[in-house]
Formats: sequence, structure tokens, C-alpha cells
Amino acid sequence: MFSISEVNVRRFGLSDTFVNRYKDLDVPWGPVGYITYKRTYARRLNEFTEGAEGTEEWYQTCRRVIEGMFDIQKRHVHALGLEWNDQKAQRTAKEAYDRLFNLKWTPPGRGLWMMGTKFIYERTGAGLFNCAFRSTRELSAKGGYLFAWMMDALMVGIGVGFDTLGAGTVTIKEAQYSNETYIVPDSREGWVNSVRILLDGFFLGKKIPNFDYSLIRPPGSLIKGFGGTASGHGPLEELHNDLKELYTAKAGEAITSVDIVDTENLIGRCVVAGNVRRSAALALGQFDDKDYLTMKNDEKKLYHHRWGSNNSFEAKVGMDYTWHAEQSQTNGEPGYIWLENARTRGRMKDGYRDDDLKVMGFNPCVEQQLEDGELCCLVETFPAKHDSYEDYLKTLKIAYLYGKTVTLANTHWPETNALMLKNRRIGLSQSGVVQAFNKFGRRVMYQWCDNAYEHVKELDEEYSDWLCIPRSVRTTSIKPSGTVSLLNGSTPGIHFPEDEYYIRRIRFSKDSQLIVSLREAGYKIEEDSYSPNTLCVEFPVHEPFFQKGKKDVSMWEQLEIAAQYQHYWADNSVSITVTFQPSEAHQIKDALEMYETRLKAVSFLRYQETGYVQAPYEPITKEEYEEMIKDLIPIQRIDTNEAGQVPKFCSNDSCEI
Repeated sequence: MFSISEVNVRRFGLSDTFVNRYKDLDVPWGPVGYITYKRTYARRLNEFTEGAEGTEEWYQTCRRVIEGMFDIQKRHVHALGLEWNDQKAQRTAKEAYDRLFNLKWTPPGRGLWMMGTKFIYERTGAGLFNCAFRSTRELSAKGGYLFAWMMDALMVGIGVGFDTLGAGTVTIKEAQYSNETYIVPDSREGWVNSVRILLDGFFLGKKIPNFDYSLIRPPGSLIKGFGGTASGHGPLEELHNDLKELYTAKAGEAITSVDIVDTENLIGRCVVAGNVRRSAALALGQFDDKDYLTMKNDEKKLYHHRWGSNNSFEAKVGMDYTWHAEQSQTNGEPGYIWLENARTRGRMKDGYRDDDLKVMGFNPCVEQQLEDGELCCLVETFPAKHDSYEDYLKTLKIAYLYGKTVTLANTHWPETNALMLKNRRIGLSQSGVVQAFNKFGRRVMYQWCDNAYEHVKELDEEYSDWLCIPRSVRTTSIKPSGTVSLLNGSTPGIHFPEDEYYIRRIRFSKDSQLIVSLREAGYKIEEDSYSPNTLCVEFPVHEPFFQKGKKDVSMWEQLEIAAQYQHYWADNSVSITVTFQPSEAHQIKDALEMYETRLKAVSFLRYQETGYVQAPYEPITKEEYEEMIKDLIPIQRIDTNEAGQVPKFCSNDSCEI
């Protein structure tokens, strides 16, 4: 790995002549694709050209992403003194651009937002990665550093999984305060360091200074590099006070699993302050830790900060699932993670493997198994957007190359770099799987998966040899997707659509410049019933290739699809939230026993008809859909200086609070 900025080489670029061919071409957006793109991923043009007005259009984002991707490759090759063939690279880059423009593949949201930006060149490549895992087993030695690391990752947009193995290893110290003052720098590093200093006072007995927040920029200030706006010092000061309250009351006691989760959740609450709240983390506890498994029953703390993680536990093949299954019937937690399966299996059909035995946990949406401190890079393909297997293989090559390229980027954590150098783990995913079933047939898709996986292995051998790096320890997964799948109207991951016709509600700030265009186009806009200063916009959606929706599919069919994809495709994991009908609730225990050797992770969520106002999804009839769309004016372009607000952490439906 290398620091991108350290390699003095002319940046890779596509020609204006090539890119301008796409300027006025139609993009195959899904029903909410363009507005989702402008709301989420379009950066301000003045970041790249001084004095430029407005934000990116899709052809420009594609250029930034592809040029950034191939520039990283070029710098890696030059740093090692290897051969770089610019003509060959240009041909591949042009094909990558065309397939991205036509939404046959996409980087993850992180990549659409960060690839090719100054932040990646000048600060850290960590912003390109989706997710991470951090174990607390060394809490007694590393103290507050572990939580500071998690906070650092969250602040660059990385979702974090973490475990509770540090429970019982530290006796909370009575706080000792010094007369010194720590002036918190107005930076990510400054915020993170302040939390480490505070926690080290309770974990390691170090003196805690007074914190001065005077340097932190006021709310609403633009953040250069990463993008977005500042929240002011309020969330950090509140975090400091919450942590002081938590640990002052526990002086002399051993830290518990609940304390560990609360600490990370409070940090996550601070990081997402001022934005739509989404789950930022996955907590991994023990199967017999009832205090941990029931901690969300405290509604006051749930709504304050415990919403911040999806809580799972390490399941054991052959265990008694009775109690846990009863919990899943009522509140959708805990999630089930079979770590032993992850450590000893890739694809299930390939049998025992011993090349990933150091896996300690998973990312927040459990599609990537990870070592302690390891990051993962995801990339998405859409089989249903292709006409043939041969066409899909061409896209798969580009998507694979993107994922492999991101593993070349350096982060600001030496221990993480060491793991990335060794593992080169990527997560090459598919979305719109149910649409592909309906278009091509299930047997055909399983055969595609089996053959395409072997193709990915061949690609990994070829490109790893060229780049002089190790082959990737794992290459494929199924992510739940979410915002990215909205771009081309794909169903998320392997999940079924809501219905054939439905309303998709998306929330915007009242101050968003996009609202003007949406109002002019005729979309229904209401005051948000749950959040102040927020508007709720209704988008009518017709699902193509429709056969079944969530209410029509059994729990068992969903589990079988996940198992088949774990068998034929994913050598990491398949992310699946199984929706079940009330009549199926009593069968969850049986389902766990049946699939415990065929999956690496699973969670369950009771299917509910729309039971509250302004739900994210609401099924409607064909007639209602046609009435809603008859007066809508297609939005071709929105001119705005308002940059996208990329979702932090995971952005799939199952992770929304």
C-alpha cells in the first residue's frame, strides 16, 4: 500500500471528447434514481474547478469515479516500478465508464461520493471503504484507543462492527481531573483524540483535562474535503458529558458488555448528529449474555442512543435457539452469526477452508467477515440489467477491478494497512437478484453464480499477478444495498420488493433546493410527521418483472435463496433480513436448526402491513399508481449548488431506525 499523494506521476484522465459523448445521453434511471443521485452523491463542481457553479451531473460523477479508480492503479504500478500500458488502461477505463453510466454496476455509496476527491489524495484512502470490524478483547491494554478508532472510522463514513469480548477485563477507575485544558482542534482527529483522552481516564486511570471547544467551527459551516456541513461543538460536548455520567456511576466495577455497547452507541449518536439517523454499527455479543440481549428493552435509552447498533450474538451450531427465537418473534433482534462457519468456509459448496481463521466478526450488515481492525470494500453488480451471461461477465470484470483497486489505497491506520496488504478482501455483490430470477429463472441464475465465481477467481489470479499483490482471501458477497439500488430501480440485494405498485417516500430538508424542482414536477410533498424542518415526498413506483412481493413470500423461501447464494456465490456472507408472517413466528427455531450449517448470518423481522403514516413503503393498486403518475412531469436535470448528503454507514432498509 502507498500514500496516493506520494507518487509523482501524471494523473490518469479520460479525454473530454470521450466524456462529452455522454453529456446529453439518457441515463437508465429507476423511478427515484435521478433525484436520489442529486440528493445523495452529486458533489459541488467548485471542489474541482475554482469558481464553477452547480453540482455534478451523472456523466461527471462517472468521470470522477473512473479517473480516480484508474489513477490509483497507475500510481501503484509506478510506485513499484512495474509496466503501465496507458492504451490498454484507456480501453478498459472507457468500458468501465460506459457500464457505470448505464448503471450495470456501481461502486458502493462510499465510492460514488469519495472516489477521485482531494480527501482521498490528501488525507486518507479510508474514505473509500464501506465497513470495518473492531474487537474489544484488548481493552485492558489499549483502553480508549479502541473506541477512538471506531469513532474515527465512523467519522469518515465507515460502518463498524464490534464485539463485547472486553467485558470484565477492565475495572472502571474513579475519575481524576487535572487543572490542564485540552483545546479540542477543529478536526476529525481532534474530536477523536478528545474521546480517547476521556476514556483513558476511566479505563487506565489517567488524569482528565478540562475540554475547551472554542476552536470548533459553528453549525452550518461547510466542511472541505469530505463534504457536508458542520454540526458545531454541541454533539461532542454532549458525548463527553454522557460518557462521564456513564462511567462515573460505575467506578470500582468491572466494565460490562452493556457498557461497551452503550459507549459505541453514544459515539455513533454524536457522529450522526444533525442527519437522518441510521444504524451505524453491529454489536456482537455472547449467546448467554441476557443483559446484553435485552438491553434495548429500556425504551428511554433505546431512543436516546441504543438505536445506534444492530445487536447480534455468536451462535453455535447445535445450540438451543428457543429463547433467542422468541426474542426474534417480537422485536427483530438478536441477529444470528455463526463465526465458526465464517472462519472455516468460503462458499458452502467448496467445503472446509483454513485461510480465514482469524476472522473475529462482521460489518454492520453482515455481508463481510473481517479480522480485528480490517476494512472491507464493496462493489455492486446488477444481473437483471444485462441481456446475457456474456454481457454480465464483462461487467463483472470491471466491478472486480474496482474492488481490487480500492485495496491498493492507503489508510491512516498502520495496523489496518497490514491486514489489507495481507487479505485484499473485497465484496463483489449482486442486487436485483429477485428481478434476475424473474427475468432469467432461478436455475439459470444459480448457474450464473457458480460459473461467474470461478471467473472471478481467474480474474483475481490475473490482476493480482499484474499488481504484484496477494490474491484476495475472499471476493464475493451479497450486500443488502439500499440507496445505490434506487439509482437504477433494482431490488436491494436478495430481498423481495414491497409490491408490484407502491409509494416510496423519501425525506428532504425543508431548505433543500431539490424541493422546488419536485414541486414543479407535480410530486406530492407533505410536512414530515416525525421530524421538524423535514418534508416527505411521495414517489410512485412500478416494479418490473414482478411475481411476488414481501407479503407473498414465505420465510422458508427467503432462507433457501440465501442458502443457495451462500452455496454458489458468496465466499464472504449473504446479508439477509428474513421477513416472516405472524403465522410463521413459531417456526423460527426450526428454521435456525435447519439452516445453521448453510448460512453464516441471518436476522428476522416480522412483516407488517403499513401501520403508520408516511411509512417508507406503502403498497398501492395499479389504478392508484396510474392516477399518481398521469400529471407528473419527468425531471431531466436539476441545477443546484446544494451538494449531496451521502448516507453515513449502512443505508439499507433493514438498518433504518
